[in-house]
Amino acid sequence: MTTLLSGRDVRVLADALGLRPTKQRGQNFVIDPNTVRMIVDAAQLDGPQTVVEIGPGLGSLTLGLLGAGHRVIAVEIDALLASRLPETVHRFAPELFAGSGTTDPAEARPADPPTPTGPFALVHADAMRVTELPDHLGEPTALVANLPYNVAVPVLLHFLATFPSIRQVLVMVQAEVADRLAAPPGSRTYGVPSVKAQWYGTVDRAADIGKNVFWPAPNVDSGLVRITRRDTPREGDRDAVFAAIDAAFAQRRKTLRSALSGWAGSATAAEAALTGAGIDPRARGETLTVDDYAAIVAAAAAARAASGGAA
Repeated sequence: MTTLLSGRDVRVLADALGLRPTKQRGQNFVIDPNTVRMIVDAAQLDGPQTVVEIGPGLGSLTLGLLGAGHRVIAVEIDALLASRLPETVHRFAPELFAGSGTTDPAEARPADPPTPTGPFALVHADAMRVTELPDHLGEPTALVANLPYNVAVPVLLHFLATFPSIRQVLVMVQAEVADRLAAPPGSRTYGVPSVKAQWYGTVDRAADIGKNVFWPAPNVDSGLVRITRRDTPREGDRDAVFAAIDAAFAQRRKTLRSALSGWAGSATAAEAALTGAGIDPRARGETLTVDDYAAIVAAAAAARAASGGAA
């Protein structure tokens, strides 16, 4: 039976590695098994799936996902953590691999690493540079992770763009970031992360997570965000739509006619694109949906085509 890491286990593993968590890499490790179980349940994964976990750290959530019957591809940038994770998985989930193991985290004797045919694979890499994953576990269909807070949004968007097979996402991020990702148009926290995440699917705030389930305890609360990918991809040029979103929010207090003038080539061209999309040029970026931005880009492209491709 898979054993989840306790607070003592996490500290003993860290001591064995000589690990001192760093703020630079957003290292805060979950030490509460009940929180791990809650995260796995909140992911709402239907049947065994191949799950990508970014930033597995010492393996708390990794073991929870494996214990629930999922196959896990763990992406870890930290060489020290990556060096220990296969051994931890083997020791705490011995039933998943050939041979036996021990759940004593104090043992320093190296264990045999998980076999290539087991349900676990490790990718030692910067998540922002990952474009391929091991294929022996199948295409990833879910992403479940306690994301490092300092790179949470870029990493999330990178994986959604790079791996369209990922249909379900549940990530733990800083509470403020969770609010932004799930914010509706017109709200105070609605911004670039909100619109871009909603390009891919529906975004919901799943739960709040307190500080005391981490070691070391962060200075802020955390939140779970669930993203369910659309059944069919959105039509349109995603990069062009994202460029329009960036332009609109770069000058948040300005009207869209003004904010999009540089993106469109002129204020007149921006107004024409907005009017063509059925949007008031005096509106502001924070009131628009992702579909509105897609319509603006389509209208701008149509206007350029009608003028013979002139900018």
